[in-house]
Amino acid sequence: MTYFFETYGCQMNQAESAALEQILINRGWTASDTPETADLAVINTCSVRATAENRVFGRLGWFTALKAVRSRIRDCKKESFPYAAQMAAAGKPTITIVVTGCMAERMLKTLQQSYPAVDYVVGNFQKSHFSDIAQAVEKNTEHILLEQDETYSFAPLSYEKGAFSAFVPIMHGCNNFCTYCIVPYVRGREVSRNPAEIFAELDALTERGVCEITLLGQNVNSYHYTQDTHDIDFPVLIQKIAEHLKKTDSSIKWIRFMSSHPKDLSDRLLDVMAQERVLCRHIHLPVQHGSSKILSAMNRKYTREQYLSLVDRIRRKLPDVSLSTDILIGFPGETEDDFAQTVSLMQTVGYEAAYMYYYNPREGTPAAEYPNQIPVSIKKARLQQIIDMQLEITRAKMAKRIGETVLALAEAVSRDNDTELLTRTERDERIVVTAGKEQIGTFIKIKITELTGNTFRGIVITEGI
Repeated sequence: MTYFFETYGCQMNQAESAALEQILINRGWTASDTPETADLAVINTCSVRATAENRVFGRLGWFTALKAVRSRIRDCKKESFPYAAQMAAAGKPTITIVVTGCMAERMLKTLQQSYPAVDYVVGNFQKSHFSDIAQAVEKNTEHILLEQDETYSFAPLSYEKGAFSAFVPIMHGCNNFCTYCIVPYVRGREVSRNPAEIFAELDALTERGVCEITLLGQNVNSYHYTQDTHDIDFPVLIQKIAEHLKKTDSSIKWIRFMSSHPKDLSDRLLDVMAQERVLCRHIHLPVQHGSSKILSAMNRKYTREQYLSLVDRIRRKLPDVSLSTDILIGFPGETEDDFAQTVSLMQTVGYEAAYMYYYNPREGTPAAEYPNQIPVSIKKARLQQIIDMQLEITRAKMAKRIGETVLALAEAVSRDNDTELLTRTERDERIVVTAGKEQIGTFIKIKITELTGNTFRGIVITEGI
């Protein structure tokens, strides 16, 4: 039996796709290079923005045409799917199509009405039944009815075969209800994972030689688990993970985490980061906006001043840390002064990187109904202004790094030159070096020699950790 995954959206989706893939691998399935020849196609969707859903709608049209060929439907587009046509001619069973993820959760009861070719719509609280779907495909039996679990179930392992980096979900859901965001409605309330399960996954990843992990959650800082009357919050969990990795002599040498909500990032976490070198020197700290008025309208639960105070504490306790952020421009009611405050905040903080967007109304969220929506032309103009500014800030900060020697993890062969590798530092910087494929998945010391565009280039000094 063969499978094909198509994953959209955040790192949590990537982790959940990897977890579902583990179920199939454990049942003896193998990956297909193309969905045309797969027995099962899984489309893991994102619902954060309408554009993400529109991409999936386009793909569902493509998969509908593919399934028509595999199902030997008259007048289907055989010429567009030659491999699928060969499968059909050989009498192979048709492909089973599964749509899962946040878009599936949002459209749990309506998606199949528009796309009958979809066999299963699996919501975020039904993924524990994925093995039942696999068994049904294996037996070529009729569709099974999926139950909706009361609570979210964490998979025991979110690992891609052969990977040296892995995502480890530690919590799920969100209680913040930012007025522009649909996540709480499709992911549900916050649920924190049992630490024993987390440690078990870390041990399993160590057995597979993984050397870097990223702890995941819609808001990792709000992690909270009560065990034997003891409260374990995120700083305590991080400390326990660091101790566990030392005690077990784990292959895992770097820990990252995301995403962090500014209202929950504590000084205690910064103290743990300062003490434990296993924690990478990078924090993604989404501010979203620089105006306290707009932050209040967004229901972000902090002010501009509180955010800047947090940044000051981060810089004091972790002077070598890099910061990245999310910026959302053009929120309803945003004035020129509000926008100017965002420009000012970005200049004051001096982020190494920023993910910048303009606001698009999201059906089902409060902000979609707010008055004073900003014209798209203004949103685009403001967005371009901060993009241009951030590129200058990023380049100036990168230029200061030339000549430094850093430790980096070799991640992949460069797309432009197969004699070069792409590497990443603990500060989340990418460096291109000339090195052999055998060093992928290892730590190496690199001297940064130049900056080409927005890409560092360097030379290998020696192997690292």
